[in-house]
Formats: sequence, C-alpha cells, structure tokens
Amino acid sequence: MKPSLFVVGLPLLVGGCASTLPPDVVASPAAVEQPSARPAAYRSPISGYVTRQPVDPKPWRRQNDLQSPANGDAS
Repeated sequence: MKPSLFVVGLPLLVGGCASTLPPDVVASPAAVEQPSARPAAYRSPISGYVTRQPVDPKPWRRQNDLQSPANGDAS
C-alpha cells in the first residue's frame, strides 16, 4: 500500500466514525447588536492634493555646514 494513500485515507476513515458532530460556529448576538461608533463619511481621495512644480536645486554647502559638527569631526 502506498504511504500517501494511507496518510490520506486513514484520517477520512477515522473522521467518518466520529460519534458527535462538531459544534456550530455562530457569531454571538452581543457582537451583532453593538452599533458602530460613527458612520463612515465620504472623503474625496484628492481633497488634500497640493500642486508642486519642480524647481532647480538650491546650494547645499551652507545647509551642510550648518548641520556638520563644529570642528568638522566626523564622529
């Protein structure tokens, strides 16, 4: 007998001999009766859009000097 047939067939055979059926899974009534906090309102997907045009790069040396350590130490 092939092992794969045994692995598949045995659980089916044993499951068919079960004495009780599994319990029904149902949502509890308390969870269904609770109202939501607030209904969702429509919001446009482009409501916060701001037009931005490309610009030329600004000089970076001053910004770099302002953020670097005082003595130029790397650490």
